[in-house]
Amino acid sequence: MEILKSIAALIKVKTIVTLVVIGVFAYLALTGSLAPDNVMIIISMVVSFYFGTQHEKQPK
Repeated sequence: MEILKSIAALIKVKTIVTLVVIGVFAYLALTGSLAPDNVMIIISMVVSFYFGTQHEKQPK
């Protein structure tokens, strides 16, 4: 059961990190600090990595 608790905690941390990264890059894009194209590439990479690792851990 401890393994499941540690996996659940890891998922929560990854969710928080993903949302923070998206927020930061969205803010930088809106303020003009970064080009929107670069922001879209970075956010796409982060989200696809997050959902890709989520999909792998789900039991079949």
